[in-house]
Amino acid sequence: MGSSGCGSELLLPLSEILRLPIEQVNFAMCQLFGLFTAFLFRNYLHPSKTNHAVRHVIVTLLGLHFAFFCFGRYAIHFLGEVILLYCIMVTVHVKNIHKCSFLVAMAYLTICQIIRVYVFDGVERSADFSGPLMVITQKITKLAFELHDGLARDENELKPSQKRLAVRRIPTFLEYLSYNLNFMGILAGPLISFNDYIRFIEGKTFEVGAKPLANGNKSNKCLLDEPSSLGAVGYKLLICVVCAFMHLSLLELFPVSYNTDDTFVATASIPTRLLYLYISLLACRPKYYFAWTIADAVNNAAGLGFSGYDSRGKPRWDLVSNLNIFNVEFATSMKIFIDNWNIQTALWLKEVCYDRCPFSPTLMTFLLSAIWHGVYPGYYFTFMTGMLMTLAARTVRNNLRPYFLVSPTRKTFYDVVTWATTQLVVSYTVAPFVLPFVDTSLKFYRTWYFSLHIIAIAVILVLPKKPSCTSKEQQKLQVTKQTVMMHHRNGQQNGRALVDSNQNHRLRVD
Repeated sequence: MGSSGCGSELLLPLSEILRLPIEQVNFAMCQLFGLFTAFLFRNYLHPSKTNHAVRHVIVTLLGLHFAFFCFGRYAIHFLGEVILLYCIMVTVHVKNIHKCSFLVAMAYLTICQIIRVYVFDGVERSADFSGPLMVITQKITKLAFELHDGLARDENELKPSQKRLAVRRIPTFLEYLSYNLNFMGILAGPLISFNDYIRFIEGKTFEVGAKPLANGNKSNKCLLDEPSSLGAVGYKLLICVVCAFMHLSLLELFPVSYNTDDTFVATASIPTRLLYLYISLLACRPKYYFAWTIADAVNNAAGLGFSGYDSRGKPRWDLVSNLNIFNVEFATSMKIFIDNWNIQTALWLKEVCYDRCPFSPTLMTFLLSAIWHGVYPGYYFTFMTGMLMTLAARTVRNNLRPYFLVSPTRKTFYDVVTWATTQLVVSYTVAPFVLPFVDTSLKFYRTWYFSLHIIAIAVILVLPKKPSCTSKEQQKLQVTKQTVMMHHRNGQQNGRALVDSNQNHRLRVD
């Protein structure tokens, strides 16, 4: 097996046949092999017949093997950061464990990103080990904050989500290695809470309540029949196939860089440029859809990701899902888009920053997201623009949306307009993420004369942040009247009860 500092070259012939970079082929093949291994792991190393320590060791060794296969000697950074942060975790007082772990982990990640981008200067591009290192940094900092919640804070201070996630003991070194370096998540995540991961390793994922025994006592747990994940895995693999095809067919046809082509900018009409901007950024997304969806499938195949049953009694395997493609593509607001794109990262940002930041949580959260993503200037353009667009969109929604809720027709019109606006704003916002250098990012925004930035600032300054209470009450009354009229037209017998209910509601409001 040939190898270099950038990873294995074993699959180089396949890379040349597919005309894909070797690092992408290595990633895809490792994930497919990981999918097969995950099924074997669940069936033959089941927690009911295998020691927990053995399961920890196996997933860790496989994870390190995958890391060295894809990244060569640079994978030593994964192990190095985990060992360094474990030493900090067991030596620093629990009152400061979250701060120290956060600062050291983020510093380690940032230094590695600076060296990769500005020292290597793109020469060893296939050695982009920052992706897995970003996920490891998330896990390390998430666990540190959860340890602080569980060991250093009063129970009454914690929010319900913090109580559920709080970790009440220091993990062993083997648990820490396994949590951060397991083969299910080493290459593309997703992020998962430490409690959920340990429950998976120890086979407690499917436990509910207490089971009565024949002698009248109760057992400590009740084991459900473990649902199969074959359906979920098969569905996600189908999505991966579609995304891979779209990525290979669309990306070359619609390069994002063409948005800054001088001839195109000078000759194309505004509608044509807007359409191309949307399509070119749309063509970038299947790459991320593929990576996150196949990572989700690997976890599900191993038995990780079960979150209960839906209303029809079917098992749900979305505990560690990182995106909802439908909600992303049909988002009618920036918030909906962000909440359904890279879901686990959004939850991490909320947990470690937004919920705890004493001032300007929105600004600090977007800033942290930019720092975590890397050191390319375009990332900062994207996330600072994203913060501005989010604030503007929130202001517009608060002021205008109530006027469109008075009838289904207006509501449909509002949804269509906000969908189109959201998709174009997102494309405008994230273009510098794909054109990450200062000159390309600024050139892109100059071709649009920073128009959306100016509009967003004007919206924030002109429109009130919170519409008047009277306006809201009027809209509620209008919605109530429209609802009553619809019920009367349909001849529903409970119309009078509905009117009485709404009258009581108006009295309470008054």
